[in-house]
Amino acid sequence: MSGRGAVRRRVLVRRLRNFWSLYSSSRLGVFGLAVILFYTALAALAPLLAPYDPDEFVGRPLDSPSWEHPLGTDQMGRDLLSRLIVGTRVSLVVGLAASAMAVVIGSVIGLVSGYFGGILDTVLMRITDIFIQLPTLPLMLIFVAILGKGIFNIVLVIAILGWTATARMVRSQTLSLKERPFVEAARAVGAGDLQILAVHIAPNVVPLIFANATISVVNAILSESFLSFLGFGDPRMPSWGMLLYYARMAGATVNGFWWFIVPPGVAIMMLALGFACMNYSLDQILNPRLRKR
Repeated sequence: MSGRGAVRRRVLVRRLRNFWSLYSSSRLGVFGLAVILFYTALAALAPLLAPYDPDEFVGRPLDSPSWEHPLGTDQMGRDLLSRLIVGTRVSLVVGLAASAMAVVIGSVIGLVSGYFGGILDTVLMRITDIFIQLPTLPLMLIFVAILGKGIFNIVLVIAILGWTATARMVRSQTLSLKERPFVEAARAVGAGDLQILAVHIAPNVVPLIFANATISVVNAILSESFLSFLGFGDPRMPSWGMLLYYARMAGATVNGFWWFIVPPGVAIMMLALGFACMNYSLDQILNPRLRKR
């Protein structure tokens, strides 16, 4: 057993090195990873980097940028730089949590539907088609209005409405994998359906799931910003979407308070761009036809 474990570790290390060699050759992939690591570090060190308490009234309302407040203050005199830095943690956690929940839901549905087929496949795919056809943003507003304001409710709504693409992709891959010789061999030696799904099929689908998860994070971050901008976020948590909501309430666009609008907008754009670049590079690595282009 120890010999097999050592062989598996060497194979895993070799695969990781090959993956990094391919990934590091993509400039877009390296750029996206650098952006994501920057925001992750910013979120982890937010309490240390923020110059003020994000909820403390430390200046005059709607004060323009200065040495004391590099991004100015909001309509209640709170430091916008501190709120932007702390908001990184909220927006990133919401994006990752909602994406993880959506990917898990979609993966389970796709695996079950593709492997068992028949009536179960038909029912699950028709449900998926219904969710695909429904207008996402209006439905999000309805669900959040019913469930109430709050970060957890926003995460739940995004996950409930964001699993369809993963389910379709995983089902398609499962339909192909279940006909492969290694699955037939596992079935011949007495492996059960759950064992085949968990041990033989799911590990081969994980790379595609991971690549799809990166773009799901983008959708989750943008959805949270949209819902918070409309006032459905948690006012106790200064996410980037809530910063834009307060900017709208203060009439920042009409009054020219650019420091209230531009920084959170740029932060949302850059984080979404980082995950999009990573997704593009992962698609190239996992899809040989794209890699040759």
